[in-house]
Amino acid sequence: MELLGQILGGFQTALAPINLMYCFIGVLLGTVIGLLPGLGSATGVALLLPLTLTLEPVTALIMLAGIYYGTQYGATISSILIATPGDSATVVTTIEGYKLARKGRAGPALAIAAIASFIAGTISILLLMTLAPIFAGFALSFGPPETVALLTLGLAGVIGFTGSSRTKGLAMAAFGLAIATIGLDPSTGVERFTLGNIQLLGGIGFLEVVIGLFAVSEVMSQVSRGGSAPIRTRFRDMLLTAEDWRRSRMAIARGGVLGFFLGVLPGAGATLASFFSYDVERRFSRHKEEFGHGAIEGVAGPEAANNAAVNGAFVPTLTLGIPGSGTTAVLLGAFLLFGLQPGPLLFEEQPDLVWGLIASFYVGNLILIILNLPLAPVFASILRLRYGFLYPLILLLCFVGAYAVENRMWGVWLAFVFGVIGYFMKRYDYPAAPLILGLILGPLFEQALVRTSSIGGGDFTIFFGRPIALVLFALAAIVVVGPLVMKGVSKLTSQRNQQGGDGS
Repeated sequence: MELLGQILGGFQTALAPINLMYCFIGVLLGTVIGLLPGLGSATGVALLLPLTLTLEPVTALIMLAGIYYGTQYGATISSILIATPGDSATVVTTIEGYKLARKGRAGPALAIAAIASFIAGTISILLLMTLAPIFAGFALSFGPPETVALLTLGLAGVIGFTGSSRTKGLAMAAFGLAIATIGLDPSTGVERFTLGNIQLLGGIGFLEVVIGLFAVSEVMSQVSRGGSAPIRTRFRDMLLTAEDWRRSRMAIARGGVLGFFLGVLPGAGATLASFFSYDVERRFSRHKEEFGHGAIEGVAGPEAANNAAVNGAFVPTLTLGIPGSGTTAVLLGAFLLFGLQPGPLLFEEQPDLVWGLIASFYVGNLILIILNLPLAPVFASILRLRYGFLYPLILLLCFVGAYAVENRMWGVWLAFVFGVIGYFMKRYDYPAAPLILGLILGPLFEQALVRTSSIGGGDFTIFFGRPIALVLFALAAIVVVGPLVMKGVSKLTSQRNQQGGDGS
């Protein structure tokens, strides 16, 4: 009963007119920021943090949280409409969402993304309210060895993104890992593969690569083919059908639960959650042949996962004072600015603030769906513009976003170079997703491996004393070997059946 009273008190705080107003402002600003490539949730929250310093702590934090999950949906809009991920967590959405848009189904793709985010947000908020202390303890036991095992499982999942040619997919994953090694060695600070260029000391920027590989290369591909007629579609074609919902509902449920669990783990974050969810849906789907060509469950699952991961990331932040993601690290700074110390005592000393903030997540998600669901056809109508006008706008948006990452022309040149690389990848049917996955997981894997080596004194048998890590390694082995074993068994069975038929 005490927990129920705290939850009701939290909703009373979140629904106070002033808090409701600032939650709406945060969600709206977040959506706009998410639309702009190169900014992302962490930058958006950091950019607008000074505007909240004159507000009450609970009101300020509610607004900043609204910006956080508002950017997630804003990034989804640009991913689906112009193949330009506004945030790393929506890279996977681009794979299926943009294909749906090209088929004239941008409206359903945007709608299912909003609905998936809302339902997954509801699931994860319920888990956050009831199980936060338990999950916080679990997250605390998740050290570098477990992180290495989790990222190994993530790298094993690259098989799900290889498309028609496993060789090409694995080559692209290796290329992504190679790009991730450029810069400074995380353990020694020694330069690696910089070729004496000072610009490469900080490595190759993730968002610049994504903008080039997806958006710039798509414009190049369309122009080289002479463009195509603007998408013409009827309003009713932009609405979700019963079949869309039937295919998406379990994907949303799976993505919501998976995203929350991964969001709880420090360092995992919404990006990894969305990749995992996409791989899971590709395996579970009855329409595997549509993946890579516009499968709606390939939008629903990852969108549910990245939204749930946002809420999951607040578990270690609120209960342990450990950021669950880059954006919650910025929010942790906001807590400290207001004289608040996240940790176990925060729930006892500031219950109104904590439960008001948690309740605002649900309120914000409700505002998000009310705000964006009716606008899905309006957003989709952008694709009706003549491509002679649309392509220059897309390129301008891309290069401004690439420049905004570090406020220098280097980002623009990187986006252009990877745009050219992406063009040839499309032309010769090399998948981009494995490259992105390698680029994301490479640095995280290396850092976790270095820390594990330090803990074990260079002895990697430390893994044998970590049950969670062993389970994750076993799952990774199953992901890699399982399909080969199943294929072999199926082939053997068919041969026996054929021999039996010949014998009869």
